[in-house]
Amino acid sequence: MRAQTIKGDAMAESVYKVIELVGTSTESWEKAATAAVSQAGRSLRDLRVAEVSELDLTLEDGAVASYRARVKVSFKFEGGE
Repeated sequence: MRAQTIKGDAMAESVYKVIELVGTSTESWEKAATAAVSQAGRSLRDLRVAEVSELDLTLEDGAVASYRARVKVSFKFEGGE
């Protein structure tokens, strides 16, 4: 496979790792997803894409207790030899 070129310069090949996280919030799914990405950003460098793969709720006494967002986050993989 050839590297793509832009204006004659070869683009470096990159590898990305994908992890799955579950964020929670008592307010919304959006805040749950944001919590997952925010926490990942504290310990991982070069975050690239986040994909919400599943949404669900926890219930207590028949009412919504919390929102949960399962999020797949990708970041540039810098593996050592």
